[in-house]
Amino acid sequence: MSKAKLINRLRWYYPLEKFHAFVTFPLLTVYFLMHNPIAKSIMFVYGMIVCIAILYQGQRYWQLKLWHLQNKPFSQVKNLKFFRGAKRLNILLIIAMPVVFIIQVLVAKWSLNDTNIIFWTLLANLFAVLEYINYYHKQLMVDNFADVNYIVRNKKLKTASLAKDLNENSF
Repeated sequence: MSKAKLINRLRWYYPLEKFHAFVTFPLLTVYFLMHNPIAKSIMFVYGMIVCIAILYQGQRYWQLKLWHLQNKPFSQVKNLKFFRGAKRLNILLIIAMPVVFIIQVLVAKWSLNDTNIIFWTLLANLFAVLEYINYYHKQLMVDNFADVNYIVRNKKLKTASLAKDLNENSF
């Protein structure tokens, strides 16, 4: 993808990620809580908080990529430190998911009537894990022909851009 096309893409992409982090996912969480008992929603809310945190990191990363392409100044050292710390935090948050699940089961006593709550809870937590993988390991989001061509040509997923930048110590 050319530099001009990438700049155009990032101009709308990072604000969209930011919108999801600060509007879409918080509103979905509030909506869920309005329709389900709080005691049965602990794990769902936890998964959504992890999603929001990772989406925040993603929008920040794409904003920095845009700034880099536009030659806008930012502290590369400070931001590399931020993303390395965020990656460690994400791992801890994901490791804590089974603990939160156990707390949820002990507090709520889910039943067969709660299949809808359980489904959305599992989905929220799975999405958080997939977002983590998408940003810090392998690019799971395939939304353009270049990504499809790469997968067809190499028969594997691309390394995530953020993962490459962290390995190379640069943006």
